[in-house]
Amino acid sequence: MTARILVVDDVKANVKLMQARLMAEYFDVVSAYNGPDALDICRRGLVDVVLLDVMMPGMDGYEVCRSLKADSRTAHIPIVMVSSLDQPSDKVEGLSCGADDFLTKPVNDLALTTRLRSLSRLKMVTDELRLRVSSNNEMGVKEEFTDDHIDPKDGREGRILVVDERQFSFKNLVKPLEREHTVDVVTVPQEALFRAAENEYDLIIVSLALEELDPLRLCSQLRSLDRTRNTPVLVVANEGDDSIVIRAIDLGVNDYISRPLDKSELLARARTQVRRKRLNNRLRDNMQATMELAVRDSLTGMNNRRYFDTHMESLFNQASVGGRPLSLILVDIDHFKAVNDTHGHQTGDDVLRLFAQRLVKSVRSRDLACRYGGEEFMIAMPDTDSELAMVVAERMRREIEGQPLGVRNGEMHVSITMSAGIASIQGPDDTIEQMVARADKALYEAKKSGRNQVQLAA
Repeated sequence: MTARILVVDDVKANVKLMQARLMAEYFDVVSAYNGPDALDICRRGLVDVVLLDVMMPGMDGYEVCRSLKADSRTAHIPIVMVSSLDQPSDKVEGLSCGADDFLTKPVNDLALTTRLRSLSRLKMVTDELRLRVSSNNEMGVKEEFTDDHIDPKDGREGRILVVDERQFSFKNLVKPLEREHTVDVVTVPQEALFRAAENEYDLIIVSLALEELDPLRLCSQLRSLDRTRNTPVLVVANEGDDSIVIRAIDLGVNDYISRPLDKSELLARARTQVRRKRLNNRLRDNMQATMELAVRDSLTGMNNRRYFDTHMESLFNQASVGGRPLSLILVDIDHFKAVNDTHGHQTGDDVLRLFAQRLVKSVRSRDLACRYGGEEFMIAMPDTDSELAMVVAERMRREIEGQPLGVRNGEMHVSITMSAGIASIQGPDDTIEQMVARADKALYEAKKSGRNQVQLAA
């Protein structure tokens, strides 16, 4: 898997060296020699991961990192900070200001490539989610999602599962993590997958020193199961586990930490993974919400005309091929404008909502009911001939006429009536457009004849 890496360093020799190393691993590389240029490249959406030197004149790496994470256009771009500073506090400071990782010079090839590949894969997932959200936003169904409300330090109070057989080992993990998170421990590796699937965890930490179960097989199973596929996995490696770490990253593991553990680094890496999980959860929730709004009328909660147009074709084709009946009922609220003029638009909205609820209760779950536009509603009824459709529509009409709607939370009641036009499929040469036109014409005849009645298309 390739990706475009932005290398940011004020020393040209360092940039050239890093370019050569990354290109040998088949990454695309772009470069910047100062903070402002790096910000500009990132804001133009030209990179997948930023490899950022800490010690730069003017705007140092920490400031660049904070600026990128504070900008909604760039907050989702993974950042790996690189520095000759080798104190644990330096690494923790970098991770705390929003960086996804921190490497110390001279950079180990294993650490560099595994981190970049893991973060590139994460960026690809995030980009796909953002693209879907953006596509839905273009429909005008929801405001654009932004990341500007996501605090780079927001990675606390998560729920973490630790998988480790050895008591002295998992205690070293649990003790620091419990300062900020709720931690569950599984000491029988075979139970880990079931525990992870049954609960909503923000991070799963797996020891690579498991003896009762191949830890890589467990990581693979976590990635293949729907319930855990999107949960970050961090593995704990021993010295000399380089080849196992590489395979773990290839299997989809998000991050690793090596023993002996630095407690501050463990906390910082856990925060990073929890924060990333929450960001992608918000993107997924936003995408689901926009997809719902794209096909659902926000006022009545019914399916909208877009949904009807999409699914009516399937119903029509099934009826045509199988020679089965199919009917449409086009319903309109009589004198709805008078309701708005007399009682106000808020009452009119209440009428539409309550009327829609009555219609939905009057049809079968297999019927396709939608708000067709304004005060018009369309119901497609598979395996229903015109006579049965007439019975259903007439029952609706009587119920609407006989039971006033309790608007404004029941403070007042509004009496309304409805008119309906019915059309049924007329053989293999019929079309959806012709059916809708006949139902519309029948509705027109019902209104022309005095309203509060049901008409069947000729």
